[in-house]
Amino acid sequence: MDPLEEFERLKRQNITALSADAEAQRLSREWLKRVSRHRYTYHFTWLGVPIIQIPQDIVAMQEIIWRIKPDLIIETGVAHGGSVVFYASMMELLGADGHVLGIDIDIRAHNRRVLESHPMRRRYTLVEAPSTSDAALAEVRRYASGRKTVMVCLDSNHTHEHVLNELRLYSPFVTLGSYLVVFDTVIEHFDAGSFPDRPWDKGNNAFTAVRTFLGETDRFELDREIDARLMVSVAPEGYLKRVN
Repeated sequence: MDPLEEFERLKRQNITALSADAEAQRLSREWLKRVSRHRYTYHFTWLGVPIIQIPQDIVAMQEIIWRIKPDLIIETGVAHGGSVVFYASMMELLGADGHVLGIDIDIRAHNRRVLESHPMRRRYTLVEAPSTSDAALAEVRRYASGRKTVMVCLDSNHTHEHVLNELRLYSPFVTLGSYLVVFDTVIEHFDAGSFPDRPWDKGNNAFTAVRTFLGETDRFELDREIDARLMVSVAPEGYLKRVN
């Protein structure tokens, strides 16, 4: 067997075994809950900009982007902007005219200054508007028009109602074979009351929204292989692939 084929075979074999390891899954969830007490997701940057993600999900997103080669990535929830810069840097590597559309209800002045002066600036556009507003969706339609491969990442307000609304509004822009990634589904794995200063909680979050959404459509399915490989993720059962 070709060495690269053998490498892939062994990798798949190990991933399958890991996905069946219930104790490893439990420990992974407990570890993430523990380090989240120290705001673990805030510890990392991408090209100098805080990304507010964990390394495992950053690697997973890199793999998806390199494989499907989107020419437009839409992100709701910009925050400091590290994810926008990350997606833009991937577009730069892919070449062509790939672009990122970052949408946030409030792009704060200090974050905007950093993003507008960043070397990746030409690869992204910032839209300051509620993600579900007519203004935001008009920009999405404008940028998505004529694009071959569109990917969507939802990472704004994590309440059930808001995420479900985003899923319904943004899923039509995702092209066949591409991904709709919903971040912070991990909230459902935390104990009730873990987010006292936020409107979301166990039972009312991105995970519950994804479950409802998947019950409404056959156009998307969970990419469970990603979950099996990562083990530690802020988006368990949040990597949705368009299949129809």
